[in-house]
Amino acid sequence: MSGRGSESLEVPGGRPLVGAVGVPGDKSISHRALLLSALAGGTSTITGLSGGDDVLRTRIAVEALGALVTAEGDRVTVTGGRDRLSAPSTPIDLGNSGTGMRLLAGVVATVPGTTTMTGDDSLRSRPMDRVADPLGLMGATVVGEGDRCLPPVAVSGGRLHGIDYTPPMASAQVKSAVLLAGLAAEGETVVREAVATRAHTEEMLAAAGADVTIEPAGTGRVVRLRPGPLRPRAWEVPGDPSQAAFWVVAGVVVAGSRVTVEQLQLGPERVGFLHVLIRMGADVVLHDVGGDVGSVTSAASRLEGTVVEAEEIPSLDEVPILAVAALTAVGPTRFVGVGELRIKESDRLEGTAQLVRAFGGGARVEGDDLVVEGGATPSPGHVDARGDHRMAMSAAVAAAACPPGARSVVDGWESVATSYPGFAESLDRLAGPPT
Repeated sequence: MSGRGSESLEVPGGRPLVGAVGVPGDKSISHRALLLSALAGGTSTITGLSGGDDVLRTRIAVEALGALVTAEGDRVTVTGGRDRLSAPSTPIDLGNSGTGMRLLAGVVATVPGTTTMTGDDSLRSRPMDRVADPLGLMGATVVGEGDRCLPPVAVSGGRLHGIDYTPPMASAQVKSAVLLAGLAAEGETVVREAVATRAHTEEMLAAAGADVTIEPAGTGRVVRLRPGPLRPRAWEVPGDPSQAAFWVVAGVVVAGSRVTVEQLQLGPERVGFLHVLIRMGADVVLHDVGGDVGSVTSAASRLEGTVVEAEEIPSLDEVPILAVAALTAVGPTRFVGVGELRIKESDRLEGTAQLVRAFGGGARVEGDDLVVEGGATPSPGHVDARGDHRMAMSAAVAAAACPPGARSVVDGWESVATSYPGFAESLDRLAGPPT
């Protein structure tokens, strides 16, 4: 495996992946640990924080607001409190991080003054109206470009009041922005989810002393939050299951492979991709499970196509890598209702179809559905990740599943630094010698 300059990665096929690997700290939990620590009065510690650029941007953001952040080895210390925080005089650059921008919007809605947030070209094309609308209902002023509130986005805090809000889409980011603003709002804030999304924000708020209740409601949940202060605490960030998905699928689709991914966050809203793979016939085993943390081992398997409903994977983050599994499966796989993929870091809906085709498979977009025909043996491809880290890593796994002697190229590899800067090195370590 070799890099071409700073932007491309060449991946040989035909090398079984064998061994154990750890993944970066969970991005979702890392963002929230930094933000909650900045809001808590006193000093918090975080271990296992993700080292990707997305989380680094959130760290820089809380420092710009006035929190004191220091790092020593794997331990990050944050001294925060509302009395320390104020709007910075210059824009906060969130890079490529949509999660960082949407969650931060909820925080800065509670901070005096006007905070401006911007990002790279990709982030500036991603709509922020989904958080601007509820924050506006709470009394904040959120101004962006055009009808969809594209970044740069200026958020002016005000006298906030709680709302009873049902997001029009399944989005942990929207829920989180509303709850974070609700910490400083008058009255109760309620978020009603038709489909339960990852519960990190409400669970971490409870751990930090917030007055929050969580009630199941059919396939969703109702979260109720009363305003109040947060207390500092020690946060431990487990491995990111969305990053682990690449290795789990790699273990399944690369001939002769057996891969163990250690110490992952295994909350019920985060492991839908595992259930999909097991339904397809994958040899996947969970072990060493304690609470919501455990390890996963996958081995090369014969897969069969299936139907994947969007509700099984609320964030849709794992759809591109599941499409790589579907490429090799016997029979078609249909991903139903995944139109939200169009407004991720790239148009992941069309991009995933193109990725499958690049490696010799058949795929098409039908409305908001993605259909992967299956039955293909991956053949070497050349893929442009278009600045999207998940597309780049999915392409690398598909490349590894190609026959011996095949060599594929992934352009735009620098995007992987946003979430998993050591991915290529781990892939090379797990692979056997070239054949």
